[in-house]
Amino acid sequence: MKIHDNDIKHIRIRFEKLAWALDERMRRLFAAAEASALGRGGVTKVAQATGVSRRAIHVGLEELATEKLPVEDQEKRIRKAGGGRKSIIDIESGVMATLKKLVEPTTRGDPESPLRWTCKSLRKLSEELSLKGYSVSYPKVGDLLRNLGYSLQANRKVLEGSDHPDRNAQFEFINDQAAQCIASGNPVISVDTKKKELVGAYKNNGTNWRPEGEPELVKVHDFIDKELGRANPYGVYDVASNTGWVSVGTDHDTASFAVETIRRWWKMMGKQRYANASKLMITADGGGSNGSRVRLWKLELQKLADEITIPIHISHLPPGTSKWNKIEHRLFSYISMNWRGQPLVSHEVIIKLIAGTTTRAGLKVHAELDDSIYPPGIKVSDTELEKIRITRNEFHGDWNYTIEPNPV
Repeated sequence: MKIHDNDIKHIRIRFEKLAWALDERMRRLFAAAEASALGRGGVTKVAQATGVSRRAIHVGLEELATEKLPVEDQEKRIRKAGGGRKSIIDIESGVMATLKKLVEPTTRGDPESPLRWTCKSLRKLSEELSLKGYSVSYPKVGDLLRNLGYSLQANRKVLEGSDHPDRNAQFEFINDQAAQCIASGNPVISVDTKKKELVGAYKNNGTNWRPEGEPELVKVHDFIDKELGRANPYGVYDVASNTGWVSVGTDHDTASFAVETIRRWWKMMGKQRYANASKLMITADGGGSNGSRVRLWKLELQKLADEITIPIHISHLPPGTSKWNKIEHRLFSYISMNWRGQPLVSHEVIIKLIAGTTTRAGLKVHAELDDSIYPPGIKVSDTELEKIRITRNEFHGDWNYTIEPNPV
């Protein structure tokens, strides 16, 4: 009988599901039963699939043939006292120390080790141990690593670069200013650009419920569609009311686009909700189209302040702390969850998915298309900059400043 790869695969799956409950005797009996069912060549194939040695399988076949039971007076020993292969640790006393030295170049950063810049696979470590005189199979290397306290670890994103010495002080300043604004009935908004998205039948990470065997079909390659282009979502999150506004741009992500989104939010939502506002507070990242050093950002905010006739206070988050911007975890994260696994095939689909985003806490989002042209590279002269009515705060005036409207 010909042995197929699927047969071996199924044996491996069955063995892995039962391995936790099998003692040594039951392991070899299981392997022997599978080998017997496969027929000629079965012992070799089962040994490869389960890791049980050929010798042990042959012993199991003899036990199956004679229905041999464990001896009661030997306390049901699975093998004779002292039987079985000796542990590599007992045979080779230096194997653990050698293995640890091979692995530590990564964890300790030894630049001289030949393994410093290679993938530490079990097979690679087994080969290196062999070169040093230790014959250890790669599955056994895995066991030894676990004995040493090692496990497979993925990278974890926690490092944000060097902390600015005034990082915490800036957060405290923002919190105090925001609390005062909200208490006095003034709006506090968090703004930012969401990740740009390709528009079209492209793979979108995540899964979605569909009939079994009928996945949404998307393009193999993520080459931009010249007609559909990209979507540039820029968001405004109203902290006090737990509402959001997202403009989906089709052109460049510039400061003009950013401020236009804030303008639209104010006209359609903010003005009605905060009819008696005496100030607008904006929290934003320190970089990007709304960066603290972007001249056009300040010039466009001056135009907005003149239109709404109230001062605009801006506080930028310290460098490397963009994930703490409230819009990231109160709006954008939920938008990403809402459209996971759904190809963003058109701007209309993107807008509907954004607008359909809700939470148990009552989040409501308005989204609309902004197909205006926002040319990049606009320069703001020193003369234009000097005309901006900006007052910088004593504490980090580069991060905290107010733009006053010009007199009517």
